[in-house]
Amino acid sequence: MKTDSKLFDRIRVKPDPEQILRQTLPICDWEGCENAATHPAPKGRGAEGQYLHFCIDHVRLYNKSYNYFAGMGDDAVAAYQKDSMTGHRPTWTMGANARSWVRTHFGEEPSPDWAEEASIILRRAGARRAPPPEPPRRRLKTLELKSLDVLGLTETATGVEIKSRYKELVKRHHPDANGGDRSSEDLLQEIIRAYNHLRSVGLC
Repeated sequence: MKTDSKLFDRIRVKPDPEQILRQTLPICDWEGCENAATHPAPKGRGAEGQYLHFCIDHVRLYNKSYNYFAGMGDDAVAAYQKDSMTGHRPTWTMGANARSWVRTHFGEEPSPDWAEEASIILRRAGARRAPPPEPPRRRLKTLELKSLDVLGLTETATGVEIKSRYKELVKRHHPDANGGDRSSEDLLQEIIRAYNHLRSVGLC
């Protein structure tokens, strides 16, 4: 390209990423290092929430030698590990501090029979508990109600009950079961139509 070209001054040189990091990030805390501090590292026990800042090479070196429990005896380490199971919060045996809990939350000394009173209150609350809600009732159309009526069932009949009732009625009114008597043939046709309708609307 000619140096006097109109496009020459529009060429952009990609900036050095390391140089950008040095300008935007602090310098590595490792003595004598001038690289950008891209990684935080905890200062240690007694300085929780405080961090040193290192470049990638020096944070690796720091992590290899880091020991949170340095200077602690075995008993102190075991006690710390035990306390960490409860998030370093105080604990007590069930019921041991119940009286102080009542005092703290209600601002008064509980009566000598507070445990009995509490159980009575809980029993009353359980007795007053509202009964479970009834399952939602199906909204059936007139033809579906008539079909159930033909089978001798109510609107609460389940799919299994409808099928069972249908099989029972077909066996009862089929001419083969009545020695060839066709007097109930019309009723049988009506039963079959009712069942087919109920099956088509998904009730069985």
